[in-house]
Amino acid sequence: MSIDLSAMPKLGFGLMRLPEKDGVIDHEQVCSMVDSYMKAGMNYFDTAYVYHGGKSEVAAREALVKRYPRDSFMIATKLPAWEIKREEDIERIFNEQLERAGVDYFDFYLLHSIEDGSNYDTYVKYDCFDWCMKRKAEGKIKHFGFSFHGSPELLEEVVDKHPEIEFVQIQLNYLDRSNPVVRSQQLYEILHKRNIPIIIMEPVRGGMLANMAPEIEAKFKKRQPEKSVASWALRFVGSLPGVMTILSGMSNEEQMHDNIQTFANFEPLADDEFAIIDEVTQELLSMPQIGCTACKYCCDGCPMKISIPDVFRTVNTLRRYPDDWRSKNFYSGLIQRSGKASDCIGCGQCESVCPQHLPIIKLMKEAAGILD
Repeated sequence: MSIDLSAMPKLGFGLMRLPEKDGVIDHEQVCSMVDSYMKAGMNYFDTAYVYHGGKSEVAAREALVKRYPRDSFMIATKLPAWEIKREEDIERIFNEQLERAGVDYFDFYLLHSIEDGSNYDTYVKYDCFDWCMKRKAEGKIKHFGFSFHGSPELLEEVVDKHPEIEFVQIQLNYLDRSNPVVRSQQLYEILHKRNIPIIIMEPVRGGMLANMAPEIEAKFKKRQPEKSVASWALRFVGSLPGVMTILSGMSNEEQMHDNIQTFANFEPLADDEFAIIDEVTQELLSMPQIGCTACKYCCDGCPMKISIPDVFRTVNTLRRYPDDWRSKNFYSGLIQRSGKASDCIGCGQCESVCPQHLPIIKLMKEAAGILD
């Protein structure tokens, strides 16, 4: 069953960074955001087995599945390689996902985070590609693909070996085009050349491209004073041919409304706007920033309960605004409810799951020197 790209909303609702209240997902606000998104004529929801500590799929059930007709929306989720220890785990996880989400089938199902090494090896070892095709034949999966965090060489190998793949989800934003680790421009070109529909994740790089230093923000505002800084990042990826859907992990209603406004009357970037993007990219790359996207994969298994993305966010802010007292205040509040940067014991659990392949142990030592 081929994908009708014209039927896909350009903006997808990513359920990885949902709003929280008192440490749990804010159901009322999520429902309101779902309503706004659906009312705008958009209907693609992306979740995963591990998001929000396993609560994201449940949130989708409560805010979406129970409240809207099943044929009015599309829901995507993912099979996590790192939770598979034996063959039986695949079926167990999938059935648990169906139950959590309250559905009989998933519109889109992905092998989560294919990358060079353990994850891809696990999917091959347990023949997960064939397993997914069997579930598709049963009608429990409508479309099958994978999310990718590996090398261009591996991507070529996987898509050429598996022509049954219908789409691929990659990280792409204007800052990561030439990132030597992510190499997203090469990934995009590999897929586009083969006419494989592309889903974009991290278009705003975990919020990094939504909050700029005033002098950089001014470049955008001079050209489009009424548009948000985040909208430029979304319009950049939305202007690329072959892009099926762009995921945004919206965590409040303000972000939701801004993104809906961007895509409701979508305007591709003009040539002079691409030039501004290139100029901003060079300025951002000259700043010493930690490339964390705040996916929080590193948090659940941290034995010292350190909120690693928040530590990195504090360091990045201090590097941009060294005299801003609010960053130190934020960190003081943070360590009242989580571990300090200096509490890191260097176990490496975080590095083993980081999609950005950051040297987290080294970075935490540097953060401790700055913050503690």
